[in-house]
Amino acid sequence: MTRAGNYFQCTFPHPQVLFNQRGKSAGTARLQTWQLRFNPVLLSENPQAFLNEVVPHEVSHLVVYERFGRVRPHGKEWQAVMSQVFGVTPKTTHSFDVSSVQGKTFTYQCGCDEIPLSVRRHNKVQREQVKYVCRRCKQPLVYRPTP
Repeated sequence: MTRAGNYFQCTFPHPQVLFNQRGKSAGTARLQTWQLRFNPVLLSENPQAFLNEVVPHEVSHLVVYERFGRVRPHGKEWQAVMSQVFGVTPKTTHSFDVSSVQGKTFTYQCGCDEIPLSVRRHNKVQREQVKYVCRRCKQPLVYRPTP
């Protein structure tokens, strides 16, 4: 926040920083509550990359919200803050190994492949709240219970 403040010649309030992010996401920025949430498992497994990439990524979201209001999450403003303020190539996703934090998956079949769905997505399908289709073959995904 100090670096961004120096760049924009203003003062940004320091956010609340929490280490309670779960799942495969490395971090999230909560704009309305001015919070940064980080995944403690991915942080411990990738400390240097986390500090170099994930922290600037999430801080950039807060800076962009404060400076520009509601804009596209990874739009031109965010990309500019990432590259110009933090000197980091703007990437929307991390490339960490997530096997240690990946939850149980359920196997679904389409016309061309088997696709694992998370517990949350599987439950939505089971409650008939949503139907998923394959991005490649456009066929509906059908649950295939494992024996």
